[in-house]
Amino acid sequence: MNLRRDVFQAIADPTRRAILLLVAAQSMTAGAIAANFDTARPTVSKHLQILTACELLKQEQNGREIYYHLNAVKMKEVADFLEPFRNLWESRFNKLEQIMQSYKPKE
Repeated sequence: MNLRRDVFQAIADPTRRAILLLVAAQSMTAGAIAANFDTARPTVSKHLQILTACELLKQEQNGREIYYHLNAVKMKEVADFLEPFRNLWESRFNKLEQIMQSYKPKE
């Protein structure tokens, strides 16, 4: 069965988020990525497969090695989608902070 991968389903997993953070700094091979985790290499490989299917990571062949790097365009799409929600919650927290600052407990 071929499952359609969703970006938000992919980044819901903490290991995949950690992989994205690692690869954001520099392109890495699957082995180099796996060395940062206390799980089996096939497990990390499955995470890489999911992130690649969602287009959050891109693969680049360099000789015999495959390097994974962040797909900045796709990450920007995700960030752009989330921005209105970020603004909404920031506004709500600012209002709450104003209310809390004006609140004085009864003595």
